[in-house]
Amino acid sequence: MTQETLEPPAASRYREAGVDIDAGAALVHAIAPLARSTARPGADGEIGGFGGLFDLRQTGFRDPVLVATTDGVGTKLQLLAQSGRHRVAGIDLVAMCVNDLVVQGAEPLFFLDYFATAKLEPAQASEVIAGIAEGCREARCALIGGESAEMPDHYKPGDYDLAGFAVGAVERAWRLPRADIAAGDVLLGLASSGVHANGFALVRKILREQQLSLPDPAPFAPDRSLASALLVPTRIYVRSLLSLLGYSDVVKGIAHITGGGLIDNLPRVLPDGVVARIDASAWRAPPVFLWLYEAGRLRPEEMLRTFNCGIGMVLVVVPAYADATIKYLSERGETVAYLGELIAGDGPARVRIDGMDQ
Repeated sequence: MTQETLEPPAASRYREAGVDIDAGAALVHAIAPLARSTARPGADGEIGGFGGLFDLRQTGFRDPVLVATTDGVGTKLQLLAQSGRHRVAGIDLVAMCVNDLVVQGAEPLFFLDYFATAKLEPAQASEVIAGIAEGCREARCALIGGESAEMPDHYKPGDYDLAGFAVGAVERAWRLPRADIAAGDVLLGLASSGVHANGFALVRKILREQQLSLPDPAPFAPDRSLASALLVPTRIYVRSLLSLLGYSDVVKGIAHITGGGLIDNLPRVLPDGVVARIDASAWRAPPVFLWLYEAGRLRPEEMLRTFNCGIGMVLVVVPAYADATIKYLSERGETVAYLGELIAGDGPARVRIDGMDQ
């Protein structure tokens, strides 16, 4: 057989099929310093092996229970990709996972990601991983590994998808929610940074109906583009909440307000026989939510089940510590609202919002 009739090397044929092994290897090399920047006790921040290692003994836990979460960014990802805000996508990915850990009393320990795209663009992927590393540093958890996948014909050019996986630990005796949640306990709300990463199927529908695009001025913030005002990173609450949870007799439960809003998420941490009575005037929804409400022609209940409406976390607190808790969290950068209290009820836990038309 002459040299002219030889088949190209396997790697070249694979590249012709749409997968570039060299690009994947270059990405691993490029993001190694980002992973190292997230090193913490238990993990050295190195990546590249077949699995990530974590030494739980180094963390100092005495009787730990492991807690694991997984999540994505949802269809907000489409808008982030269109606007080139890939770093925000990475931060959001971490936030959605670690916020679910801390509400169970758990300290985030390590994080892994999955990045899938039609064609691996190292600059784009590196920006996403840079955002993941930033989120991990904020949550004080180690980025110990991940996976990238080129899937031509499965994704459209320029599109990508993300999944995140976080593992944390909590001392067995400090797990949340506590069993003694009862009528009389106080509800405190921590402000969100915006829409976070839920409800964007409806956001995108409203944008289409209003014939708006991301470079346009935001109707609710005319001095900023829609991309800048709408696509803000999801707030990570880990540091402030973990420091508060060090006082184990203060907080009885925490709810992360994601898809389903206040109405569906708060009952998840409450026992049967209580009603979460919330005063609608206790907080002021940021302008983006008022715009979505009016432009989308939504009913109040639909708003409260689709969006966080300005409240990213709800804490169930011992009444005697309510004022001190507000002061403590405010000093650590959180905006805190006294939402209401738990009252006695019949049947499964539910939310009642007073002062809002249904």
